[in-house]
Amino acid sequence: MALIKKLFVAGVVVTLVAAGGFSWWTKHSLTTGGEPIEFTINPGSGVAASAQQMVAAGVPINPTMFRLLARLTGDAGRIKAGSYELKPNTSPRRLLTQLVNGEFSHEAVTIIEGWTFRQMRQAISGHDRLKHDTVKLTDQELMAKISTEFKEPEGMFFPDTYLFAKGSSEIEIYRRAHQAMLDHLNAAWEKRNKALPYKSPYEALIMASIVEKETGQKSERNMIAGVFVNRLRTGMLLQTDPTVIYGMGASYAGQIRKKDLQTDTPYNTYTRGGLPPTPIALPGLQSLHAALEPAETPALYFVARGDGTSQFSNNLPDHNRAVNRYQRGITTQ
Repeated sequence: MALIKKLFVAGVVVTLVAAGGFSWWTKHSLTTGGEPIEFTINPGSGVAASAQQMVAAGVPINPTMFRLLARLTGDAGRIKAGSYELKPNTSPRRLLTQLVNGEFSHEAVTIIEGWTFRQMRQAISGHDRLKHDTVKLTDQELMAKISTEFKEPEGMFFPDTYLFAKGSSEIEIYRRAHQAMLDHLNAAWEKRNKALPYKSPYEALIMASIVEKETGQKSERNMIAGVFVNRLRTGMLLQTDPTVIYGMGASYAGQIRKKDLQTDTPYNTYTRGGLPPTPIALPGLQSLHAALEPAETPALYFVARGDGTSQFSNNLPDHNRAVNRYQRGITTQ
């Protein structure tokens, strides 16, 4: 009887020590320094498979104890597949929380205001952490996977920085950027002045893309838009070089010649009236707002001063004098 008592007491002590050790293990860091350890939990993985995948990736976890922790907390069936990072000073309990909450490690791809869709595709296809599942698609085939309303992709994606889990599909980035552009465009359209000479939000988007390419000065975008709106209202040609450059495509070599201005393309606003058929770039939020909230101005012309700003003129004689002064270095009275 005494032996049984001793064995019982010993068993209790061992259990308490083991429980204390297990509790200590769940709360203390798996690593204390070094670089984060990347690992991936595959779709359909249970807690046992997840633990083995972490070990295989170099995570210093005890698979048996991790499975026990997950079962004791009721989280064994809640682990989410995805890409993760084990950062220094992460405990097993915190690691399990990451997996249950789906706190994926994020990569980023940045789409720049004023880029063309071609440049956007290059940035996305060149990102080594994305799943490249659109590379063989034409622009129109790619667009068909994203929208049933829009056929041409130019201008239809919002320039921003997009976070994603490693291995995400390229199409996910395109869908998010497209939806972001629609959201911003429609919100701006709802607040527009109804007297603006646009028949649709798409026409406003075309104007925003022209404003985006015409100036890097944020403070001048509303004035630039005001000039072009005035020209549309009066039936003047827009005569904007960025549309000509876009229409030239690969033949553009960094300089516009007189014959380029005279060569007709759908985008040559020196030879064709109104807006071009599509946007010419990816406009940012300020250009969208400028197109739909243009400055109220009598100006019909502007010319670059050479310092990044523009000289605006209300009539052709004043504009010609501005061109002489700022482009040709000729001062006239």
